[in-house]
Amino acid sequence: MLGVLPAGAALTELDLAAYFSCSQGTVREALLQLQEEGLVRRQGHRGTQVSECTEAEAVEMFRVRQQIECSGIVRALQMPTRTLIADLKALFDKMLEAAASGDELELASLDRDFHRRLFQDAQLPALDPILHRCLVHNHRFKISRSISPRDLVATAKRHASIIDAVEAGDVGKASEALRHHIATIVDLGPSVFPDERQ
Repeated sequence: MLGVLPAGAALTELDLAAYFSCSQGTVREALLQLQEEGLVRRQGHRGTQVSECTEAEAVEMFRVRQQIECSGIVRALQMPTRTLIADLKALFDKMLEAAASGDELELASLDRDFHRRLFQDAQLPALDPILHRCLVHNHRFKISRSISPRDLVATAKRHASIIDAVEAGDVGKASEALRHHIATIVDLGPSVFPDERQ
């Protein structure tokens, strides 16, 4: 996720089990989850390698994500659950804490939780794994391609406008806030979403 291991780096269950002082079974389960998220490739006798993080894939993941989330927020706001706003605010507070402590990996995890919680109220559970994979790859691309240190607090605060629109119950404003949020995540945003102002 952080780009520490390059694409193609080999991952062996035995080495990982020794490094993390755990069983190979635990490592195997973790590698299966990473495979499900697209972060590693497992190829029979060739073993497990870190997958590539290409711009072409990132672009398509951003497009799929925007389609799923922006349709989802419209559905979610038609009949939001009573806990939606409180849940989003609690996640937002945790994101600010992670950002203030400089924990980029935790911030990315909470960011995914925030977007998936919002999508949960759309009641489209079959699409949640697809959204999760898009979110994972969006974060991986953004983090691993960052040249200079990122302002993590500013990254967390970008979610405030979404919460405000959801709390106001304004479907159009919420959809627009989310669309803008996704389109301006990375520098390649203008080429992926040319109609969006940075």
